Amino acid sequence: MSGDATKVVGISDLLKGVAKMAPDAVGMIKAAPGLIRRPPDAKRTIGSIFAKRAADHPERPFIRFEGKTITYGEANRHVNRYAGVLQEDGVTKGDVVAILSKNCPTDLMLMLATVKLGAIAGMLNYNQRGDVLEHSVELLGARVLVFDPDCSEALESISADVLPSHVYDFEQFEKEADQKPETNPSITADLPASTEAFYIFTSGTTGMPKASVMSHNRWLASLSGIGGLAVRLKHSDTMYVPLPLYHNNALSVSLSSVLAAGACIAIGKHFSASKFWDDVIRNRATAFCYIGELCRYLLAQPEKPTDRSHDVRLIVGNGMRPDIWDEFQRRFGIERIVEFYGASELNLVFVNAFSVERTAGFCPLPYAIVEYDDEGKPQRNADGRLTKVKRGGIGLLISGINDRVPIDGYTDPAETEKKIIRDAFKDGDEWFNSGDLVRDQGFSHIAFVDRLGDTFRWKGENVATTQVEAGLDGFSQVGQSVVFGAEVPGTDGKAGMGAITLRDGGELDGKELAAHLYDALPPYAIPLFVRVVDQLEATSTFKNRKVELRDESYSDTGDDPLYVLKGRSEGYVKYYDGYADEVANATVPKN
Repeated sequence: MSGDATKVVGISDLLKGVAKMAPDAVGMIKAAPGLIRRPPDAKRTIGSIFAKRAADHPERPFIRFEGKTITYGEANRHVNRYAGVLQEDGVTKGDVVAILSKNCPTDLMLMLATVKLGAIAGMLNYNQRGDVLEHSVELLGARVLVFDPDCSEALESISADVLPSHVYDFEQFEKEADQKPETNPSITADLPASTEAFYIFTSGTTGMPKASVMSHNRWLASLSGIGGLAVRLKHSDTMYVPLPLYHNNALSVSLSSVLAAGACIAIGKHFSASKFWDDVIRNRATAFCYIGELCRYLLAQPEKPTDRSHDVRLIVGNGMRPDIWDEFQRRFGIERIVEFYGASELNLVFVNAFSVERTAGFCPLPYAIVEYDDEGKPQRNADGRLTKVKRGGIGLLISGINDRVPIDGYTDPAETEKKIIRDAFKDGDEWFNSGDLVRDQGFSHIAFVDRLGDTFRWKGENVATTQVEAGLDGFSQVGQSVVFGAEVPGTDGKAGMGAITLRDGGELDGKELAAHLYDALPPYAIPLFVRVVDQLEATSTFKNRKVELRDESYSDTGDDPLYVLKGRSEGYVKYYDGYADEVANATVPKN
């Protein structure tokens, strides 16, 4: 397994990074103040920045889609006509415009038209159906809904009673916009940065989705911290976006990086692992954004000439596993991987500004990595305070809340309140619980370890699913894996269970897999159960659906082959009745 998940950042790493940053120093100096100080009353928003780029360089390419180009000037005129329709429907500051669309230029321009008016773009997930989509639409309380005809099936799956009075499909909306003014709305120049910009829904892998709030001010932090300091595009660059535009990596990270430089955004209609590089080449992309799972899908593809016949020199995203970092960079010829850590509802971001390998990066804002209990909650010591982990240690990430870095949270204040920790280190302080485990790498750098909800405890040890997945993925027969904890009656904690796909079909070599895992993982982390599946379903944001697999556990696997660990010498064998009792009675290894 390549890469080192336990990496600690040293002075030499930072010096190498500084050397790489030197050519971009002037732009970085200009961007730095925007990360540290962003007055909420400043008249600076997404809409005003886009309008200025269009005024300064109307001829530059702004959007590419399926090989066709729209310039900044053309896009701005189109956006302003869209804003005219929304104004006519009574949309003003603070109103919500619901957008239900697959990736396309109209989707992006509708969002820009909405935020130019000080309204909030409610970015609906077009994969949702029925009760889930109905819940999301009701949560928005939108004044207007605009939908892509390709999403008609989703819209028809919900009750018309929850829809706003103004509903348009794209064709109707375009007709309404045809004669509207092409000038910038006057309100755009007067909007403060504290204005709410859009709502991004959580994936809903457990329970109903929640809508996290993105203000213009927090988006501006991405413009400065990720776009200006780390990604550092040039105006001649094109950022390819294969993620849905309702994903923060597309709407915040990618768009802010593009507008920071006055560069071009290439929108992928949808992600296809087999056609990914073809679309990158067709759109003349020099960068792209990613989610970790997306990178694993690309690596799982057979090698072909397009792996290197592209112009991509940098990528930006989160979730790149340490174990695939080097392989991905080497195979696809990527100069820089700008990994970052953040969440839609979080008030800070870590970003790999120094180009250090296998790290989620650096953050100058207040945060702490603290000890946690068996229930995944911050652990209070005898004094009732939290305890920070040492350098190299793993703990729960919490972010400081103050006037300089307020929390936007969710649309539901009660959900936000659940995540706030008070009196953590002193009376009156406030911190936001990220729900994530990270490793303290030193020099204000972290590495993502796992979601607390995914981590499980076995033999008195906390087991990170990401670590076990990395071990499974490192075996030559395994294409992809998902790991979770399975309850075994009569035991404490949860035993490890993996669901895997096989690269070339056939039957799993259980003995070889066990030998590999005994070398790759500590004994307590080796899964006792391995289920072979045809494919692993993923959410539209490339997060594997663990919940269904975890619920089915080892007792409801249908026709899927199920293997169990009999120890180092015998390896994995086909599941047999009585195995769980043997685990409980310790007649097979609890490791």
